[in-house]
Amino acid sequence: MKYVLWFEQISRDDVPKAGGKGANLGEMFGAGMPVPPGFVVTTTAFDKLMKIGGLGEKIDQIIKRTNVEDTGALFNASKAIKEMIVSQEMPDDVKAEVADSYKTLSYDDKVQDAKMASLMSAGADMAFVAVRSSATAEDLPGASFAGQQATFLNVRGTKDLLQSVRECWASLFEPRAIFYRSKNKFGSASIAVVVQRMVNSDKSGIMFTTDPVSGDDSIIIEATWGLGEYIVLGEVSPDHYIIDKQTDSVRDMKIGRKEKALVRDPKTGKSVEWIIPRDKSEAEVLTADELAKLIRYGHMLEEHYDHAQDVEFAIEKGVVRIVQTRAVTTKGKKSDVKIEGRELVRGRGASPGIATGKVKIVRGMEDIEKIMKGDILVTVMTSPDLVPAMSRSGAIVTDNGGSNCHAAIVSREMGIPAIVGTETATSVLKEGELVTVDAYSGIVYEGSVAVDKPDMLDLGETGETRTKVKVNMVFADKLEVASKTDGVGLLRIEHMITKFGVHPAKLMREGRREEYVNLLVDGIRPIAEAYSPKPVWVRTLDARSDEFRHLQGGEDEPHEDNPMLGWHGLRRSLDEPELFKAELEAIKRLHGEGLTNVRAEIPFVISVEELRRANQIAAEVGMGEGFKFGLMVETPACALDIEEFCREGIEFASFGTNDLTQLTLGMDRNNEKIMNIGSEFHPSVIRQMKEVIEVCARYGVESSICGEAGSSPEMAKILVRAGIKSVSCNIDAIDKIRAAVYQAERESGYSERPSELFTEIV
Repeated sequence: MKYVLWFEQISRDDVPKAGGKGANLGEMFGAGMPVPPGFVVTTTAFDKLMKIGGLGEKIDQIIKRTNVEDTGALFNASKAIKEMIVSQEMPDDVKAEVADSYKTLSYDDKVQDAKMASLMSAGADMAFVAVRSSATAEDLPGASFAGQQATFLNVRGTKDLLQSVRECWASLFEPRAIFYRSKNKFGSASIAVVVQRMVNSDKSGIMFTTDPVSGDDSIIIEATWGLGEYIVLGEVSPDHYIIDKQTDSVRDMKIGRKEKALVRDPKTGKSVEWIIPRDKSEAEVLTADELAKLIRYGHMLEEHYDHAQDVEFAIEKGVVRIVQTRAVTTKGKKSDVKIEGRELVRGRGASPGIATGKVKIVRGMEDIEKIMKGDILVTVMTSPDLVPAMSRSGAIVTDNGGSNCHAAIVSREMGIPAIVGTETATSVLKEGELVTVDAYSGIVYEGSVAVDKPDMLDLGETGETRTKVKVNMVFADKLEVASKTDGVGLLRIEHMITKFGVHPAKLMREGRREEYVNLLVDGIRPIAEAYSPKPVWVRTLDARSDEFRHLQGGEDEPHEDNPMLGWHGLRRSLDEPELFKAELEAIKRLHGEGLTNVRAEIPFVISVEELRRANQIAAEVGMGEGFKFGLMVETPACALDIEEFCREGIEFASFGTNDLTQLTLGMDRNNEKIMNIGSEFHPSVIRQMKEVIEVCARYGVESSICGEAGSSPEMAKILVRAGIKSVSCNIDAIDKIRAAVYQAERESGYSERPSELFTEIV
């Protein structure tokens, strides 16, 4: 055959024909590993397609005239190329070979009787297959093509198979793949396509032949019911095994709660969710025989490849299949902090640190008052209502949530250790028991464990930086960092109000305006004094309608379908001008006390007209002729119209990356189903920030970032090279952000242009 090779015909030396994935599967097949059968549509087929009507030359011309550092141009080029490939008819001889090979894969010769021949001719009862791209460069030393091309599961029927092959071909020209090849000078690339019989998994999982987190020479196995996607998505807590590599014995095992599974619907062939009965959800997935086979295969693969392997497996009716293996490209390092003790629960470390205290379980608002200073707050998931209690706690542990959930964000702002996503903390941990929370590793230990607690506030010596490093504040605590930072880039007033316990609108209605002004003055003053003369940027009220409902007077708050997109920020301040005036009055009084370092920043702005109305209210309060607001750049409207805002007159513009990301990408950041697709590093978000920085520089307006991404060293480096004037981070991140800014400035020599921004993120 000219365009198809079966796995038994392929070895690891056939990357030019079969691509990296295809060559690897062929190598395993030849080594006697239990690989599901399949074939590869070789690069020869793709190369033939490229010659039809000069398609390859047209694609090369598009790439040559595309500036790959221009995000929009790169994405447009990718879209055009992929449409050209998918719309191009597959050559007849290629189509025939793929179709014939698919029939051979679907039916065994021994059972091809007259009845089967009739089914075949009708196209019925064809095999379910997985169709995966296999790029020729993906296994080259130094290349990193993982995840850049396509995969299609549960494909059935010749028509769907041929379409999936075309889409795999087109995926060679995803934006990131084009950029990577261009920057690494790989030149023209080719692609093969793997077609492999699907395993209708009863069980599935992953295996590492070395511990990727600690670096220990152990075998790590995780398993769940059904298809393996739910492990990857974090939808289940899989069974977890640590295997002693010398004796093949189980050193440690944890049975996870696997409450649901992804399985194939026998009627439609589509993947559907199945709710697992309780007796099975808490049962061990793997039998002793299956576990022994996996351990044996792990040893065989590592020995064969002479390198630690990351293995994916599937089990159908007791038969273990290896569906993929790849080299473990990184090995973790053991933590410098060593803790020995009985592990109670495990989750994801969301805010670093170690704390020991008594467990206090919060199941409702009535439990908040029992949280004393230093207690370990344990709850299903935190909410804004819990912020006062969180500020008193020594650490926070939740059942649910990811690295960007409410508990994670607020804990990092407060510098409090936090572990999220334990699943069982509220049921396993007991009220009043003494525990040690290790939020570096995500483990809660029984009792008080002796450990040297790292000093989270030690900034180290990194040298002076041109870019200012500021801090985000919630309450007037940990003021000792003032001497080591360049100001406060975000001071929220919502938490002061929550602690007070009365909705500010109720205060206004009852003629208690002075109480509102005083609580703000008293909350802001100690911070302004500690940081003076460094700037303290105070954000005016930005409470969602669901955040203050528990306060006295909060019962009048409107019920909105999505409060994050509703009545909050400047739009609400303009609708309730008396509240807005009271907040400005508090700042005016602080100015009168000599604390002129206090500045006002307005959130969730979408138009210059809103800024003009805010300026008019500020004038009515008597803020002074030279007074200017700062902006929170949280909406695409604000980012795109930044030049108009600068012309109108603003003092600074600070990115709120959480809102800017979700509004740009059209996603709800509280929706766990889509958390994995949202990132502030998305090119469209980065491009908006780049343009805002450039415009602000022209108008002499300070550009800054105070959102969650401001605590990311990677983001700090990107924005420093783009020319940002300051970075404001959470308390626990000051040291690493200071170091990142210093490093970025030293590496760039202050000379890198904003055009290098896209290079950095991709």
